[in-house]
Amino acid sequence: MKFTAGLIGLVLVIVGIIWWSNRDEPAAAAEQLVRANSHKLSAAADGKVTLVEFLDFECPSCAAAYPSVERIRTEYAGRITYVVRLFPLTGHKNAIPAASAAQAAANQGKFEAMYKKLFESQGSWGGKETDQAATFEQYATELGLDMTRYKTDVAAQATSSFITAEVTDAKTVKVTGTPTFFLNGKKLTTTPTYDNLKKAIDEALAS
Repeated sequence: MKFTAGLIGLVLVIVGIIWWSNRDEPAAAAEQLVRANSHKLSAAADGKVTLVEFLDFECPSCAAAYPSVERIRTEYAGRITYVVRLFPLTGHKNAIPAASAAQAAANQGKFEAMYKKLFESQGSWGGKETDQAATFEQYATELGLDMTRYKTDVAAQATSSFITAEVTDAKTVKVTGTPTFFLNGKKLTTTPTYDNLKKAIDEALAS
């Protein structure tokens, strides 16, 4: 009888683990996913579908997802809102400098251009132990930024505070790695391939 009771208990534990691993992710608080000052690269007039990505410009997985995201943005232009949130990982030497470069570019209306530049060139600067600030300055020059202002903004406390606030929001909604996507407040748990993103977006648009 004790063996039977123990077996039943073990089965219940296993069922609980399976349920927990397969459960739907709860919706995150809207204000912690999209702030008034968040970087919106695409916008839908109806506001029905919002895709939020927490990313690290030095993250290889983010760079791998980048072409799929850009394809999605092109195909769903005007139908979805796409928001970038910064979540530089401590294990990447130049993640914070890259995020600072992007934010400094944002102050001159060039966030999207720097976002593209950083991902499309990640292979040349990512993964290096040396400071890549000079590389990012070169990108800023190529984008036609006012370099005096750019350098000031990169080093500004406001830039550091913005990135810290982004990281705080990420941790609050339980982001632990990059890229992490939320669709209408719900964390996507599938690999962010083009097909998976498209399927999730199509379902959201149809609902």
